[in-house]
Amino acid sequence: MDLMAEARSGSAADGENLFQFAGAQGWNPDLAGPAKLFAKPAYGRLIKAEPYLRKSIPVLIVAFLLIVAAARFLDLLQDRSEIEDTARQATALTALAGSAALATSPDQDSLKYRWRAESHLADSLPPDLLHDGRFLVVASQRGDVYAATANGGEFVGRRIDMLLRDAPQLRIFGTRAGVHMLSVDGDEYYAAVSTNELGLIAAFTPVAMVLKPWKQQVSLNVTLFAATSSILLVILYAYFTQASRARDADEIYLEAHHRVDTALSRGRCGLWDWDLDMGRIYWSASMYEILGLPPRDCVLDFEDVQAMMHPEDESLYDIVAAIETGESNQIDQMFRMRHAEGRYILMRARAQVTQSASSLHVIGIAMDVTEQHRLVQRTAEADQRLFDAVESTSEAFVLWDRDKRLVMCNTKYQSIFDLPDEVVVPGTDQDVVLASARRPVVEQRVAASEHGESARSMVVQLADGRWLQINQRNTRDGGSVSVGTDITQLKRHQDRLKESERRLMATIGDLSSSQSRLKEKAGELSELNAKFLAEKDRAEAANKAKSEFLANMSHELRTPLNAIIGFSEILQNRMFGPLGSEKYGEYADDIHSSGKHLLGVINDILDMSKIEAGRLRLDQETIDIAPLIDETLRLIAIQAENKSITIKSNIAEGLALFADRRAIKQILLNLLSNALKFSDEGGRITVRARRHKDAVTLTIEDKGIGIPAAALRKIGQPFEQVQNQFSKSKGGSGLGLAISRALTELHDGAMKIRSKPGVGTIVSLRLPTGKDA
Repeated sequence: MDLMAEARSGSAADGENLFQFAGAQGWNPDLAGPAKLFAKPAYGRLIKAEPYLRKSIPVLIVAFLLIVAAARFLDLLQDRSEIEDTARQATALTALAGSAALATSPDQDSLKYRWRAESHLADSLPPDLLHDGRFLVVASQRGDVYAATANGGEFVGRRIDMLLRDAPQLRIFGTRAGVHMLSVDGDEYYAAVSTNELGLIAAFTPVAMVLKPWKQQVSLNVTLFAATSSILLVILYAYFTQASRARDADEIYLEAHHRVDTALSRGRCGLWDWDLDMGRIYWSASMYEILGLPPRDCVLDFEDVQAMMHPEDESLYDIVAAIETGESNQIDQMFRMRHAEGRYILMRARAQVTQSASSLHVIGIAMDVTEQHRLVQRTAEADQRLFDAVESTSEAFVLWDRDKRLVMCNTKYQSIFDLPDEVVVPGTDQDVVLASARRPVVEQRVAASEHGESARSMVVQLADGRWLQINQRNTRDGGSVSVGTDITQLKRHQDRLKESERRLMATIGDLSSSQSRLKEKAGELSELNAKFLAEKDRAEAANKAKSEFLANMSHELRTPLNAIIGFSEILQNRMFGPLGSEKYGEYADDIHSSGKHLLGVINDILDMSKIEAGRLRLDQETIDIAPLIDETLRLIAIQAENKSITIKSNIAEGLALFADRRAIKQILLNLLSNALKFSDEGGRITVRARRHKDAVTLTIEDKGIGIPAAALRKIGQPFEQVQNQFSKSKGGSGLGLAISRALTELHDGAMKIRSKPGVGTIVSLRLPTGKDA
């Protein structure tokens, strides 16, 4: 049963009957609402006159405002005229009083001096004559102003005829010319003149000071008039607004109804009312639009709706049964309905069971969630692709949430630590997983990376002899991610190198002990010397083999690192679709930054290996030092700004080198990075460059932690670092200074380090200018 249609028809019938009743009584049919019930013949006549009254009200209000404004305007003009007359009289009296005061002075000769005349005027004249900015000036017979009262000192020394040029009649000595308004230096004054034996006495009154109270009164009256006008206009607006509300009510209702229908249509949402007793269902127009059906102004049968639903979904009969048994008075159901084109769309219905006086209804909305369901499916597919990417990597990977519960791990991690399947289930506590894992035989903590306390690295040896380097990083949500890299081969090569070095040192020791015996056995000297040279060649060959091995291994390590960095960039760029969760994006960022850091360390090892193996070739050219230093400083500017470190440069003009541009830039970047790393917050770094004969000296000075004297001897050697708490927290490969020293020596230069703990460090480079510089 269409309850809304009956309500609309009933309201229309009642309105029509009421209108007929009003006409039978002789009332004005233009009356609306309660006015029809209470109006009388006199009120009816008032209603007829209402249009004329409505038109006359604005005219009456405007006429009232104009009369009030005109009256007040004339009153203000009268006030101004009285104020000006009073000012003119006061100015004339001031001039006469000043002239009389000077004429009655017992010592007329002393009044020819400024200080005497001004003092006499100040003592003789009452203070009331010099208020409101009035002042007197005294001019000699020649027309020069030589004295003045307060506020008139700026006119002393000027010509009186120049001050009175706008009123020439005032400059006549010996006469009274009245009071005139004139302009002096852009300001208007009332001026009056009086003369005596000393000369001319002129009184000035500023017009602005006289009219200031009047202007304030004008401003107050304008403000009050504007406020009154605004209030009347607001009342007028409220009157017309209230009068038009009755006519606009129906239009507003229709517009609101149209907006609700538009909102439901745009939101892919439909309104429905299910009468359980009658088995009828009412749908809004937007519901028909969702299903691609033409809107119908009628109700649907229970069987019609059931026929549109997918046969595999829960039927309407089950929903009715649940409501009748009292199991639920709310519906939040997902089901599929057939579109007019034959396909099925996924709908989500949310409704509330309501009991009216006559029947039981279920009223709610149904939303098209097909696209949302597809988005959920794509998110699940993206999660699966991410899992496959992590699973296919050669490193052991594990992710923990902020509560130290397992989120995910790959098969590599499970196999390395020999974890059972029932433990590597998402949600398992970290302590349970670690308790079930195979404990490493050796565990060594290594220096943290540039991530500081949020990053931890360690090297462990498993029971089967394999070595792993485990890098752990904290995630933004408080969790952590660990990546374990198999470095067994690298460890074995390192052990071989150490064993070779040990044997070499033992051989050198044997040679040293043999030298003492060579003094007694001169005949065996040449044979032992040949053995020594042979062992030396073997040592150099071993050292070269070590460098070549590091170079080759660096290349081998860069290949999987490039794959890790490449896959993490694919995840960062969402190349195959969204990841589904922002956390996966953060994990991809952490993997990418860790791979970049490790790749930088390997590049340093590779550069050092090339240098030691003699495979680095310089591409020398004439370069300008100043732009190169500026370019390097820009690269570290952001790091310096983050630590509030000030960098100053003092570069001499015209400095040039015949050198490898990339090598010099790498030297500067390594030294400046070390200076930044070992400087405290708010520190200072100074870069200087100057020419000294046929060489250029570059100096980098910082105010950092400094280097102990015992450590200065080994600074600059490969993999050597000053071991203190600060350097351990900063990390690094220990190759920066070694590479810088080696590149400097390749340019036939020299590097010198001076440092003092707690004071700072100075690194000096001396590079020859070269043949073309």
